[in-house]
Amino acid sequence: MNDKKNTSFEIEISDEKGVDINPKMIGLFFEDINYAADGGLYAEMIENRSFEAMITTDRSGGCEAHPEFAWTVSSGSAEYKTASPLNENNTHYAEISGGTDGAVIINKAYEGIVLEKGKKYKCSVWAKKNSYDGEIKFSVIKNDIVYLSGVLSKEAETERNDGWCRYSAELSAENSVRYAMAAVIMPTLKENETVCLDMVSLMPSDAVLGIFRRDLAEKLKALKPGFLRFPGGCIIEGYNLENRYKWKNSVGAVEERKQDRSRWGIVKEGIGFEDYNQTFGIGFYEYFMLCEYLDCKAIPVLSVGLSCQYNTKEAVSIYCEDNKTYTKEFREYIDDALDLIEFANGGTDTCFGALRAKMGHKEPFNLELLGIGNEQWEENHPITGKDNQWFERYEIFEREIHKIYPEIKLISSAGPDVKSPKYGEAWRWLHIRTNENQSFTYAVDEHYYNAPNWFFENDTFYDRYSRKVKVFAGEYASRDSEHSNDLWTALSEAAFMTGLERNADIICMASYAPLLARINYNQWSPDMIWFDDKDSYATPDYYVQKMYSENMGDITLKSKAKSNLCGEKCYHTAAYDKKSGDIIIKLINKYDKAKAVMLNISETFSLDSKAKIGILSGNSACDKNSIDEPFNICDREFEIENISNSYIYTMPKLSFSVIRIHTK
Repeated sequence: MNDKKNTSFEIEISDEKGVDINPKMIGLFFEDINYAADGGLYAEMIENRSFEAMITTDRSGGCEAHPEFAWTVSSGSAEYKTASPLNENNTHYAEISGGTDGAVIINKAYEGIVLEKGKKYKCSVWAKKNSYDGEIKFSVIKNDIVYLSGVLSKEAETERNDGWCRYSAELSAENSVRYAMAAVIMPTLKENETVCLDMVSLMPSDAVLGIFRRDLAEKLKALKPGFLRFPGGCIIEGYNLENRYKWKNSVGAVEERKQDRSRWGIVKEGIGFEDYNQTFGIGFYEYFMLCEYLDCKAIPVLSVGLSCQYNTKEAVSIYCEDNKTYTKEFREYIDDALDLIEFANGGTDTCFGALRAKMGHKEPFNLELLGIGNEQWEENHPITGKDNQWFERYEIFEREIHKIYPEIKLISSAGPDVKSPKYGEAWRWLHIRTNENQSFTYAVDEHYYNAPNWFFENDTFYDRYSRKVKVFAGEYASRDSEHSNDLWTALSEAAFMTGLERNADIICMASYAPLLARINYNQWSPDMIWFDDKDSYATPDYYVQKMYSENMGDITLKSKAKSNLCGEKCYHTAAYDKKSGDIIIKLINKYDKAKAVMLNISETFSLDSKAKIGILSGNSACDKNSIDEPFNICDREFEIENISNSYIYTMPKLSFSVIRIHTK
């Protein structure tokens, strides 16, 4: 095993410490794009359950209410009204009139409802029965066959003076079915009688925390993420300021949350997502709960009063005419940040801490990190010529937040890419301000969506960075016209991430983006996890993230690679895990042939004779996973023997290997 005659590469691994690693460096970025929330991670199966659907009508962001969207009536009739709503935020409801066969209102539920035989489902509806004294039934049907059915019972404690009351039941599926529809049935409703319905719900009883679709939540859990950044993304900014993400609309009782159209609800030739909405069934409270389930830190991100700079470029004025006092509109954005910290960390004797407790979480969420703005940059409006004052906005937020909460670590932005002049301008500003105030920013959020070759060529990207300001690689993915979510993109990301690990003294966090995409509903590719109505699969890119997250170590070990082949490169890192005593070596072979590498490990380390190894590899650079072949490319674990301080390991072609060698 010590003959290095035919090796392609040699790596010298010393016992000398390189830099400290944040063991929680690898995390998740969630944005409600590609139906990631409603129709995705949110386990709710009914589409437009509250009759609040808004349809985007034009490219300038106009929209109209369409309460009837996704609903049809097969018996009786329906009118959609606002005269006697469930509450001021949920203003539309369906008034159902009876027919000769009672009344039935049916929901198409995206591509249809999936049920598993014997599995339980929670069904509910808010109803105002008026003079009707008959039953309200809930059914799932397909081709006149009933797969789930039962009578909903009145929840007396929810009955209100205006007649609204919640009716519910937990029902078992009689058989499995796919592409079915949900029906709310008033079997004896007469022609002169009406029933008002709102907040129709069908949730699988096994939903994680009663909120999240289980297969998707478990895939996130398996990544062992260090953090979750939410809720976006451009969705924070909105297509325009009216459409921005308003976190206060996303908390409180679910039926009282004010729905909005999605920033990704677009009107564009060849793309039809005009009906894409945010019900806020997953709101900020649920995001914090998800962080607890994932055992990771929360990184909420808030707007600074700038709409998406790729779209309308709207900006709330900062100052009144005196150029000293904040405008009422801008003050609202500052208060949103302060109130969010109170919601997350405040005692139950505070306004928003009390709201958190009322929602079911008495103890604080212990928020530590907060993102200010998404991917903002300083620019002049193309029409008005006015400066959007991004730098000044951040400075104000930093000052106002740290005045009350000096312990909160803030994350700023260097814009949407790492190539343009605005990126350099942002960094010049950040260095000046950080020199003046070390708590000015905890980390700078950088984004890059580039071709695989860029990632292969830029593993040294952060080697030349100043060590004064930390970096959050908040959004990145490898893609081009030939490769998307295949083995080649995954290997390019793995190669690039060796640079993130090697420079862990400044790279404190990193997250691939986007996270989720529903097949046939996606607006962006690539994505880490794909799903349909029934199943889901992880991409090769997912397994790269997983292998890194599980194998970060505490410190890097200084190492040096030598190539015995002209022009070929061995991407690698070496780290040490203090708790396990493992040396962790990561190796990427981007070539279409196996490559032998001589690992020369410092004699200071006394090694066990066996090591664990994880390998991600395939036959072709274009290999990928799918619903039908979810594990075509995935990490596989092995054990290797006869380990010595000079050991030849053969990297499979097109592979990412993680070797864990235990020291005695």
